[in-house]
Amino acid sequence: MRINFASLRRRLEAGALAAGTLWVVAVTAGSDTAASAASALKEALPMGILRWELGDLWTEDQLSPATVMTLGESPLLSAARPAVAELQRQEESSGASAGEDEVSTVPVEETPLEAPEAADNGVTARTLVPTDPSSYTVVGRAYISNSTDYQLSIPALQENFAAELTPEEPQILILHTHGSEAYTPAGGTEVVWSGDHRTTDSRYNVVKVGDVMAEVFAEAGISVLHDRTLYDYPSSYNEAYDKSLAAIQSYLAQYPSIQFILDIHRDAIADAQGNQYKVVSTIDGVGTAAQMTLVMGSDGSGLTHPNWMENLKLAVALQQDILTEYPTLMRPILLRNSRYNQHATVGSLLVEVGAAGNSPEEATLAGRLFAERMVEVLEARSK
Repeated sequence: MRINFASLRRRLEAGALAAGTLWVVAVTAGSDTAASAASALKEALPMGILRWELGDLWTEDQLSPATVMTLGESPLLSAARPAVAELQRQEESSGASAGEDEVSTVPVEETPLEAPEAADNGVTARTLVPTDPSSYTVVGRAYISNSTDYQLSIPALQENFAAELTPEEPQILILHTHGSEAYTPAGGTEVVWSGDHRTTDSRYNVVKVGDVMAEVFAEAGISVLHDRTLYDYPSSYNEAYDKSLAAIQSYLAQYPSIQFILDIHRDAIADAQGNQYKVVSTIDGVGTAAQMTLVMGSDGSGLTHPNWMENLKLAVALQQDILTEYPTLMRPILLRNSRYNQHATVGSLLVEVGAAGNSPEEATLAGRLFAERMVEVLEARSK
């Protein structure tokens, strides 16, 4: 059979022209002037081209290209696309937005104590501890730096937190909104940096800390998922929160048994001259671990987050337990207006493990100690 390629090409061109015409009509349908029609086309054209390049012409669910890219990274996430779209519609109907501010953990009143110089990477070490209690809400050993307009009730913060372990699997999700956040290895170590104190090499970034935490939970018999995706590479910080939220929604749709979500980050602390230093806790018989900070969100930004107090109660319970065992391992809890995707469950935490100046070994030791104590707290809560 002979194929008339010229005729076939004309038919394809005619079909493409017809499809393009229909698309233009759909985009400009609500425009009552030529100027408004042109404006609608200007806004819609880049998004349409991006969807075409992604091979995603399924626009009924109105998921953003960033979300589509995230879901397309695995068959598991793709399978949950309808559920993610429904969750997103529910959030949009309540006026929610996924964007978040960059985490910044400048201490309110912390005194740097001299710490032994760590020979492993040569970065100046400090141990930061809270000083003036008047700058904090103090609940036992837990100090809370409150940046919101809410007045915190100490008796309420001492109540049991809502989330608890159940027999279903999995129970814990570990992920990294800013997975390329890296540490400072020993001098002479070859690292391919993807940005300022950032790398995609999981031997030196916060993903390694997540690996260690997952091992601890698994060894304790608690089922855990560890998502090692780098949501901030090459995305910006705000795009990373959009992408990690899409992943969280997908996991929850696939595994409604998930009770706890740990978003593992690290801090960046510099002196007045811009020199990085690291924060450490020297523990007798254990070693030198990176100090950690729990950064907790609220609905102070206007985004939907009705159960933020439950997350904060969990943070306070963990802080109390860890500081009883390791008095300088935790820096004060930071309560912020942003929600950091913590509205997803009543057992969500953002854990900053050390700072850019800490060594990977200090960070992984801290992650191990945190996970071990969290196991104890969760098991005690579930009895």
